[in-house]
Amino acid sequence: MVEEPGTGFCGAVIRCEAGTVTLEDRFGKHRVFPMEPRGFLLEGRVVTLVRPTGQAPVRPTRTASGSVAVPGARARVARAGRIYVEGRHDAELVEKVWGDDLRIEGVVVEYLEGVDDLPAIVAEFAPGPDARLGVLVDHLVPGSKESRIARSVTSEHALVVGHPYIDIWEAVKPSSLGIETWPRVPHGQDWKTGVCRALGWPSENMGAVWQAILKRVGSYRDLEPELLGRVEELIDFVTAPE
Repeated sequence: MVEEPGTGFCGAVIRCEAGTVTLEDRFGKHRVFPMEPRGFLLEGRVVTLVRPTGQAPVRPTRTASGSVAVPGARARVARAGRIYVEGRHDAELVEKVWGDDLRIEGVVVEYLEGVDDLPAIVAEFAPGPDARLGVLVDHLVPGSKESRIARSVTSEHALVVGHPYIDIWEAVKPSSLGIETWPRVPHGQDWKTGVCRALGWPSENMGAVWQAILKRVGSYRDLEPELLGRVEELIDFVTAPE
């Protein structure tokens, strides 16, 4: 992340060409600036951006989840087992970080519109030894509605785990987004709306805000361990030897 001091625009360098540099801020907005000597700030220090020399791309040795990459590996035929997550944003985040691993393992991730009817959803899926079901729940903390719902799922072939965050947004490390911490939102106020107001983010289109957040997630290093451990636990459960 660098800052153009004349405008105060901060963003990641995404392109260098013909004496210019393109920056992208956390909302996906692009600005093009001249690549001038001592023309930018990096962590408060004046720097000169230099166009990278052309090099052959380096093939990654690790997936975004930190697993060993398997170049050229084909996706496995989908298992009967599934992983359910609570919402679309949860599913998109899991796909971005664990997608390569899930395709190799043949695990399909589907999202639910909430978990109020989770016992019925699990019963309809009918998990068994050859079709295990893992469920990731938001805000799974002692005494919460979600914890009571999770306890009502009793099948030995279904595993319900969760992270402590009110919303999956909060599982992204603040440092990866250029903020000090996630704001505390008063009880009774919509969490996402409160966060956007506190951080000066546009609240009219939550989908666009989420996509801006998701762009800043490059790997597991950008996520909190409370989420990482739970997703890995679900993958292990669903892919256990049949």
